[in-house]
Amino acid sequence: MKLKLKIWRQKNCKEKGKFVQYAVDNVDPEMSMLECLDVLNESLIERGEEPVAFEHDCREGICGSCGFMINGVAHGPERATTVCQLTMRHFKDGDELAIEPWRSVAFPLVKDLVVDRSAFDHIIEAGGYISVSTGNAQDGNTLLIGKDTADKAMDAAACIGCGACVAACPNASAALFTGAKIAHLGTLPQGKPERDRRALSMVSQMNVEAFGNCTNIGECTGVCPKEIPLEVIATMNRDYLLASCKKREDIATDISPVIELAAKG
Repeated sequence: MKLKLKIWRQKNCKEKGKFVQYAVDNVDPEMSMLECLDVLNESLIERGEEPVAFEHDCREGICGSCGFMINGVAHGPERATTVCQLTMRHFKDGDELAIEPWRSVAFPLVKDLVVDRSAFDHIIEAGGYISVSTGNAQDGNTLLIGKDTADKAMDAAACIGCGACVAACPNASAALFTGAKIAHLGTLPQGKPERDRRALSMVSQMNVEAFGNCTNIGECTGVCPKEIPLEVIATMNRDYLLASCKKREDIATDISPVIELAAKG
């Protein structure tokens, strides 16, 4: 196969970038998208040119490190697929593919197709853990959990944090990612003791990281390689609102003696 790759090249976030077109003539249909870029980079290095920078790690659709836009679609045209899983047989000989990085203020560009997604790490650090001891592997069946509850938690836990949801959202919202983490930890009984604190902390950090607001357009779940359901956003909103109401009630209870004294004075 012969393909024309129009790739976004940019040295860093301070310099201007542009699309540069490359012809790749020896593309095997069974190559993954990343392997196609490997072939291109080998030819660029042989010619003494700068190779295209892109992220990758496991190349098995698990780690979430790879990801970019292909013809305007996050991870490319195939649903439930990362770019490392996307094979070139889904394209035709002679196709032109426009490849560019995630576009979001919260994901500053590092180089070419690489962006800094540490904003996701900050959200997880804000509350994405539990302090309850879960025991060792052999203790897994000591706490009985209903299948529906376990399935919901596992569906949310499938999120790999690739950032496709943010890139596809017209608001650059991280609601699907944050909702997945909150639903994943808050659905299981081990995560319920810190459920309120976690929701408040993670949503607050999401807002600090300059992500946009969710307007339930649904583009996020449409490009998610793990097909995280849109319902996790509803779970996040519910947990956040309930936790906010409880916090206000606690504050009102704490200051009620002061109010009474002020009224008497």
